Amino acid sequence: MMGNTLQGIVSLGASLARPTRGAIAHGNRRQPEQTLVLYEAEYCPYCRYVREALTALDLDALIYPIPKKGGRFKEQLIALGGESRVPFLIDPNTGEELYESEAIVRYLHREYGPDDVTMPARGIKSSLTATLMRGTKGMLAAPSDAPEQPLELFSFEASPFARLVRETLCELEIPFLLHNVGKKPGRIAEWLPPKLRAKRGYLPETENRKNLAERGGQVMVPYLVDPNTGTSLYESATIQQYLRDTYGK
Repeated sequence: MMGNTLQGIVSLGASLARPTRGAIAHGNRRQPEQTLVLYEAEYCPYCRYVREALTALDLDALIYPIPKKGGRFKEQLIALGGESRVPFLIDPNTGEELYESEAIVRYLHREYGPDDVTMPARGIKSSLTATLMRGTKGMLAAPSDAPEQPLELFSFEASPFARLVRETLCELEIPFLLHNVGKKPGRIAEWLPPKLRAKRGYLPETENRKNLAERGGQVMVPYLVDPNTGTSLYESATIQQYLRDTYGK
């Protein structure tokens, strides 16, 4: 296995293919009372567009991964929406159920987005480029045991290290509550390494970043919480190894 830093550098290529997407949290007009549900696949360029919107609007979602050749949630998806394709969003707050990435992002902005933030164009070519740069990472299902409870992941879409963990979760078909911790716009401190931020007295402003600091002790992603085992972990390589050891076959 490549070293953690090298893997992150390789994963960074996918982020650079979408340089203005999935890093900044503009916030929302209101938070959903009940958690949004999203059936999606990490490798899918259309799903990426939806995850970018979740980061931008600072919204959480319960993720059900649908990798190729996976079967854990496919029948469930078909029973709910009538088709096996992704992305598929369910909003239990309004009863809305949507396929099609543009329709989903439009809905999220209309229902939860702040008035001064407009819906960005999908840009499918650059999203497809990002997918191609990752090869089969996060694409093909791997044998695994299902956890009793969904895991929790603090992440933001553009993070190259968080991407590595999301790919592993998708391959293992592990459901997880995605806490998006995008960066606050206009703050230089947000772009500094975590240790340097801490030395400069950094205080997070978004709710999810505050939550991450309280639960993990620092604002750094990825951060995984597994309620099934009581395990909490930083560092992508450590988390990936944990997931494979605990749930892989």
